[in-house]
Amino acid sequence: MTDHPTGSAPLAPLQELLLESEDITGFLDALTAGIAEALSTGGEQVWCAVTLLRPKRSTTVSSSSPQAEALDEIQYHYGDGPCLTAAREHRLVHVADTRTDPRWPAYGAAAAEAGILSALGVPFELAGEAAAGLDVYADHPEAFDEAILEVIQGQVAAASTTLRLAVRMARHRDTETDLKTAMASRTTIDLAVGIIMGQNRCSQDKAVDILRAASNHRNVKLRDLAAHLVATVGKGPASTHFDA
Repeated sequence: MTDHPTGSAPLAPLQELLLESEDITGFLDALTAGIAEALSTGGEQVWCAVTLLRPKRSTTVSSSSPQAEALDEIQYHYGDGPCLTAAREHRLVHVADTRTDPRWPAYGAAAAEAGILSALGVPFELAGEAAAGLDVYADHPEAFDEAILEVIQGQVAAASTTLRLAVRMARHRDTETDLKTAMASRTTIDLAVGIIMGQNRCSQDKAVDILRAASNHRNVKLRDLAAHLVATVGKGPASTHFDA
């Protein structure tokens, strides 16, 4: 898809993104980065992320930057908001101004305080494979006009088809490597949190906040920062009981 709003950069064709990505996460990272870059014009910033709904806690599975992950956390904290609603109810949710939208007053106030003045939630149509949505945030009100909404919805619709195909293909692959990678990533983050707890004599929640703040400040993904911290303290990468 090459259509794009007036004055913004063109969006890369999804087929190219998929071919250039090593896995689904890489594809989503490229998708969110591309949309954020296309919409960030004239000094106005836009951030994007993909939220996956889970039974116990929603998760950001991809983002254009650590800032986008932090912005998702505001919705997770309140348990509701435009993007979570979009994923749950499979409909477009548009917040033109977080300071005046009446639907989620607590979330709106927190978002505005964090510098987010408009937001957009667009559901992926995954045909029962999962429930997920694209989260788009802007630092200015009235950021998304009808032309932009149409382009983003079209991009998400096309990405949904690509994701459904990718998920089905992935089911035919050996899942052992994916399991090891996921466990290693989770173990590394847990170890990093433990290190911070010991160094700062703080609670687990506080340690998580410190790690996320450092990720945001350094513009480094959370898992990469955790791996660096563990490697620095342990003089080598983290290992798990799942290693061969």
